[in-house]
Amino acid sequence: MMNAPVAFEQARMRDKANGTVIARKNMGRAAGPLFRKGEMQSMRVLSVTSEVFPLIKTGGLADVTGSLPKALLSAGIQTTTLVPGYPAVMKKLGSHVPLLVFEDLLGERASLLHGRVDELDLFVLDIPTLYDRPGGPYVDHLGNDHPDNWKRFAALSLAGAEIANGILPGWVPDLVHTHDWQSALTSVYMREMGCRVPVVLTIHNLAFQGQYAASLLPFMGLPASTLSMDCLEYFGDISTLKGGLQTADAITTVSPTYAREILTPRFGMGLDGVLNERVTILRGIVNGIDMDIWDPATDEHIPQTYDSTSLRRKRANRNALLDHFGLDQGDGPIFSAVSRLTWQKGMDMLADTADEIIFKGGRVIVFGQGDNDIEQKLLETAARFSGRMAVHIGYGEPTAHLIHAGSDAIVQPSRFEPCGLTQLYALRYGCVPVVSRTGGLSETIIDANDAAISARVATGFQFHPVNTEGLRLALRRTLDAYADPRSWARLQNQGMKTKFSWERSADQYANVYNSLVRGTTTSTVAARRQVF
Repeated sequence: MMNAPVAFEQARMRDKANGTVIARKNMGRAAGPLFRKGEMQSMRVLSVTSEVFPLIKTGGLADVTGSLPKALLSAGIQTTTLVPGYPAVMKKLGSHVPLLVFEDLLGERASLLHGRVDELDLFVLDIPTLYDRPGGPYVDHLGNDHPDNWKRFAALSLAGAEIANGILPGWVPDLVHTHDWQSALTSVYMREMGCRVPVVLTIHNLAFQGQYAASLLPFMGLPASTLSMDCLEYFGDISTLKGGLQTADAITTVSPTYAREILTPRFGMGLDGVLNERVTILRGIVNGIDMDIWDPATDEHIPQTYDSTSLRRKRANRNALLDHFGLDQGDGPIFSAVSRLTWQKGMDMLADTADEIIFKGGRVIVFGQGDNDIEQKLLETAARFSGRMAVHIGYGEPTAHLIHAGSDAIVQPSRFEPCGLTQLYALRYGCVPVVSRTGGLSETIIDANDAAISARVATGFQFHPVNTEGLRLALRRTLDAYADPRSWARLQNQGMKTKFSWERSADQYANVYNSLVRGTTTSTVAARRQVF
C-alpha cells in the first residue's frame, strides 16, 4: 500500500550557475523515523556503493558492503548505505515516500528513498532514466558497458556528497565510506562543496578506474580546476578512482599483500605513483565473510547440511551438484570455479588445464560470466568433454552455495587478486582451494607443502609462477593429495577450522574510522547528534 502524500518544501541548495542541485525536502516524514531509538550515541557512517548484497550483486564488492555494516554494529557504528535504485533494488525496497526530490541532479530528476532490507539501513537513489533498464549494474543485456556509466555513478557520488554536506536536515554522517571507482567521486564533490566530513575509500580492484574523456567534466558538474594532476587528470582523461585517491582521508584495500603490490608498476595499473605519494594513509584489511549466510551446518540452499564432524554428508551435495550440471556420476574429484570469466581471474588458464583433471577421472564445473572470448574458450573445452565438464554462463547465489557444498576443490588461478572471497567460502565448506600466490589468496590459504602438512596447518594449494604450467603442477599436487583420503580429510578439516569472520576486520575498520573522527571537534559531533 502506498504511503499517504506529504507536503514538500522547495529549497535552493546551490547556485544554478555553478551546477545547481535543487532539492525538495520531504518535511512530512510520513515514511517514519530514519533511525531507531538508542542510535543517537553511535558513530554514523554513510557508505556509498554501486552494489550491496542481498539487493544487487555482481561480485565480492556486494558481499563486503552487505556484511561490513552488520559487523560494525558491535563497535557502536551505524551504517546507512546509499545505493542506486536498480529494478532489483526497487523491488526489494517496496513503496516509500521520498525523503528528498532532486529536481536537477546532473540534469536528471531523482528521488532519495529510505528503508531497511534485512539488517541493512538504506538510502536508495531512484533515477529511472539512469537505473531502470535491462542488464546489470554496469553492462546491458548483451554484456556491453552502459554508455552513460560515467553519469550514472557521478550522480550517485554527487547525491552522497550532498547527504554528507547536510542536505537532510539534522542528519549528517560522521564519516563517509566510498568503494571503488563507482563512488570515488563522492569525496571530489565533497571537497568542492567545502565539506570536511572525513572519507575512507576502499579499493576492491584497482584495475577498474572509471576512466572517461576529459570533455565530460562539465557534464559532471565539476570545475576545470579538478582536471589536474592532483585530482582527476589521468593521461589526458578523467579517472574517477584517481580523484577519490587524491581527496580521501584514508585509503584501504582488501588485503595487506595487495596494499604492497599496488605500490609497484606491475600491479599499480598506472596509479602506483599516486598511491606511493599517499602511502602514509594506505592500509590493507583482509575481507571477512558472513558466517551466518555461509554456514554448511544451516545452509538452506544445499540438500544436506553438515559440519567438520560429519563431512561424509557432503556426498549427498556432490550427487546433487553433478545432477544439477548434467555430469556423469563417479568417484573422481570435482574441481569447480565460481568466478568472473576474465583474464584477471585466469579462467583462460583453467580452460587450458581442464584436461589434467578430466584425464585423472575428475569433473570440472565453471560457473560465472565475463569476457566473451574466455566464455567461448571454456564452452568449447566443455564440449570436448561431455559429461565430464560443465560451463554455465551466469550467476545465482543458491547454485554458488551448492557448488561449494558439493565440490572437492575450488580453483582460483587469478593473475592478481586483491583479496578474494570464494576461497574463504570454500574453506568454510570443506572444499580445498587451489590458488595462485598473489594478493589476498597468498594470505588466506596455507600451501600444503611438507612442513605445513607435518604441522597440520595446510589448507590448500598455492602455485607460482602464475601461468598455465604453474596451474597444471598445482592441479597434479591436488589430485595426488585427493588420492590419499586421510590426508585429504585433514586438509578439509583444517580449512573448516579457519576463522574468516568479519570480527577482526571490522575492528580494523573501526580503528580507521575512529582515527579520523577523533579529529572532529566535540561541538561538531554534538551538532550531528540530532535525530532527523
